[in-house]
Amino acid sequence: MSTELLPPVAPDVLADAVEQLSARLRKKLDAAIAGCADQASAAPDGSIEVRFGEDATVTLRPGPSGAVTQTEQAACTCLLAPRCLHRAAALGAAPLAEGQGDDPGGGEASDAGTHSEVGTGTGTGTGMAVGEAVSGAVSDTRALPAGDPPTPLTPTQIRAATALWNAAAEALSAGVTAGGAVVQAELLRAAHTARLAALPRAEAAALRVVRGLRAARERSEGQRLGDLADAFRVLLAGAALLSSGSVDAGAAGSVRRAYGQGGSLRVFGLCREPVLSATGYGGVTTHLVGSDGAGYTVSDVRPGGLARVKGAGSASVALGGAVLDHAGLARGGLRIVGATVSADGRLGAGRGVGATPLRGVDWSEEPAAALFARPVREAMAAALADGFEAETPPTALLGCDVEVIGAAGDAVVVRVAAQGPLLRLRPAHPHPELPHAANLRRIAGHPGLVLRVLGRPDLDRAATLRPLAVGPVPGATATLRLPDEWKGHADLGYDRLQGEHFPREAAGGAAAGPVPVGPDPLADAPLWRVRRLLETGVAGGRRAVAEAGRGTDTASLVTRLTRAGLGGAAHLAQALTAEAGRRPRDAFGRLTDASADSYARAWLASAVQLKAAERTLVAASWS
Repeated sequence: MSTELLPPVAPDVLADAVEQLSARLRKKLDAAIAGCADQASAAPDGSIEVRFGEDATVTLRPGPSGAVTQTEQAACTCLLAPRCLHRAAALGAAPLAEGQGDDPGGGEASDAGTHSEVGTGTGTGTGMAVGEAVSGAVSDTRALPAGDPPTPLTPTQIRAATALWNAAAEALSAGVTAGGAVVQAELLRAAHTARLAALPRAEAAALRVVRGLRAARERSEGQRLGDLADAFRVLLAGAALLSSGSVDAGAAGSVRRAYGQGGSLRVFGLCREPVLSATGYGGVTTHLVGSDGAGYTVSDVRPGGLARVKGAGSASVALGGAVLDHAGLARGGLRIVGATVSADGRLGAGRGVGATPLRGVDWSEEPAAALFARPVREAMAAALADGFEAETPPTALLGCDVEVIGAAGDAVVVRVAAQGPLLRLRPAHPHPELPHAANLRRIAGHPGLVLRVLGRPDLDRAATLRPLAVGPVPGATATLRLPDEWKGHADLGYDRLQGEHFPREAAGGAAAGPVPVGPDPLADAPLWRVRRLLETGVAGGRRAVAEAGRGTDTASLVTRLTRAGLGGAAHLAQALTAEAGRRPRDAFGRLTDASADSYARAWLASAVQLKAAERTLVAASWS
């Protein structure tokens, strides 16, 4: 179903339209949504008309923002309007507008009129910034002023979080198969309530789940059931904490990023990273390192998609009147006066900020050289310990010198210098029009090549690094030969490596024999069976998990997990299937407990334990 013509619709507008339908019309809503997008056409006055035969026409008139944000902006000509099926179907077929706390592209926050974000470039919506460091990563030694004492959540916020938990539990119990427009509308209603209660993080998590349900039901290209399961885990975990009242108001998140005074700074460029989100945002993030080794970022992410990504790489830097563009800043430096810095290293562009260009530093010069000085095992152990409990992987960039072994599937196998571990280099962004994958294929074709890599560890895969930039190793002969204007490194998301950039000594072609890929404790463990059970619940709902518990698969799952020393995972998986099948009824066959609360808690417990176990095994693969 193509929704290109339909304008985005605010979640509360759609929820209101579905709520006004009668029970009989709600049963017909999913079928009505399926075909109405193809009937959309643009009117001369800028509105969008959706025809339902000869009797009814729905007109959508977006506001100045380009989205339908008011109920009167959607009108139908039928006699039942506004409580009609046509109007609800047209709104349900349209894409969702961004929420107040929604993070397009992985957590962009409005700053000086731009959406700024350090994105992973994976298109999954996970955003990161250069954070606290450990030798092989960018260290963060800046000190921001202490904020106000934490304040507790208000009763209104706790009630909103409870309503969100209940709606999310019902959506999980229904699964993709039964999670149609009515279930999604209940979740959108709870998300809007969370917005009104100043819970932007919870609202954003709910909208991600609704978008995931839509994509799964439409079988959209690139949709992964595992991503939807992770979205449910994040939503349920956040709602459970907020509804318990055991956390302070800081757990609710904020709409705008908080900045503190950073004084005078001298920062030097490390690399550029393209940012492309699944929600239509695109841009660039330039990673910087301060003279004291602290990590900083300057970002420019706005609506525009791939075209915006390509243009932003050479766009001017909106920071204190600096005359550099992002390409120049990635290989240059800035002296900043009156700097404002967020807790994650984001540089603000306030009125009092002034910046003048500085000469850049090569990766072999301080402070950039310190990124590659620490052994990778020690650096990763510290980075994992620092961000182990986070929902996103460690925010620090990791640098190391490696030797290319060869290609293994879509990854490049390398060995860290000084007899370090085997690593897999995978594209930081899979989009075919970005040069990440093409550059890695060229590197894989030169076994024996030694190079310096700066990237971000992937905690969903064993010993995997997502490289953002590469450069030559000082003093090595079989290393990269980059142009002088590249200042010692190539940004893999923007620069394209050519044959003349590689030495003849490392042009030996494909490696002889199979390429060793190193141990993979995550693949060897039977945890994939737990993930399959959890994803079965997301796809088919509670009934599917109960059916799985009645067969021999559950007994086999428990046995294999127990033999592998994963007794906790086995116990929680067994409890999940038991709770899924627990449907107590009275003497007349009526359910005595129709709530999905206990089932959602059992599913969440198993999902959280699985995530922690996977993180532990991935951490072990780096040692």
